[in-house]
Amino acid sequence: MKLELKDNQVFFQNQGLKKEIHPFWLRERVNGNEFIDEKTQQRLFDPTKISENVKINNLNLSNNYLEVAFSDGTTAKLLIQDILKEFSNINEIKEIDKIEWDSSSKNLNYFEFQENFFEKEVMYKALVSFYNYGFVIFKKVPIEKNFIVNFANSLGSIRRTNFGEFFNVKSKPSPNDLAYTSLALAPHTDNPYRNPVPCIQMLHCIENEVSGGLSTLVDGYTVTEKLKKDFPKYYEILSEIKVRFQFIDQNIILEDWAEMIKLDENKNFKQVRFSPRLDFVPLIDREKLELYYLARNKISELYNSDKYKIEFKLSQGDLLMMDNYRLLHGRTSYDANEGRRFLQGCYIDYDSTEGRLKHLKRKLSL
Repeated sequence: MKLELKDNQVFFQNQGLKKEIHPFWLRERVNGNEFIDEKTQQRLFDPTKISENVKINNLNLSNNYLEVAFSDGTTAKLLIQDILKEFSNINEIKEIDKIEWDSSSKNLNYFEFQENFFEKEVMYKALVSFYNYGFVIFKKVPIEKNFIVNFANSLGSIRRTNFGEFFNVKSKPSPNDLAYTSLALAPHTDNPYRNPVPCIQMLHCIENEVSGGLSTLVDGYTVTEKLKKDFPKYYEILSEIKVRFQFIDQNIILEDWAEMIKLDENKNFKQVRFSPRLDFVPLIDREKLELYYLARNKISELYNSDKYKIEFKLSQGDLLMMDNYRLLHGRTSYDANEGRRFLQGCYIDYDSTEGRLKHLKRKLSL
């Protein structure tokens, strides 16, 4: 990629393609203390007040900068790298590779909690690993009362739900969710009935004295890529038909319609929703409906297969952070009479982890 100047015009060149950069586009990107607040990096001017007829009077390439003089008397010195970056449409987070994994993966992603943790390179590495694999486990996280709130808010902001700012995961009488029992939980995503679905879930182990109650994880990305390859018609219908997900208790009814496999604008993986206790398939043509049920059965079979599921015990002080758009999670059953099993959970959204990762990259010059 490079810039070319000709007759007071700027052209962007990339792989044989040549495109003029509009003068107004450059004009609203002027920088310097006169135009941009140093601390917030927000504009000190309103670009809607600039004349749409603004032109370029003079151009010059100097070292790594584009020097521009505009017809309204404004001059600017723009970093060429910043201009090219905008044209490349690079999303720093999407540039982090998703790494497929299954039950053959032996190494869990452990990072040890430490003082001033959230401003150190180890947190940057932990977040990159989170985007690689969809989860990360932090060890020796303090178990003082409701510390998960401090942890989550140090990354960004907690996403409050009808379950509260955080929730206690332990067996209790008259639960409004099977999570609050000692029963086994098959692999599922959380809150598929919510719009938008919470992006990231945290589970912090406060006590775990039981022999069962193993945590389980399945990589929805790996499974759906396998489905796409081996059963393309199943993959297609699960990514096309929206089903109704529903949650009901005494105080609220939550519903949302969505695909079990959601794709982005380029038809690439974006999100899975899966919770057979909570989904309702619409009444569609018989042929399509039969295909849909076959597809749902197949993906359920894959999600529950030992080939794709990892199991591990969360110990006291462990904090599991997992991508609720990518991973399914569950647990094995346990006997509550053996002892206490007490976890605390909460949700945050992607802007928390993305914002922290970009901040650390800038701060640490990574």
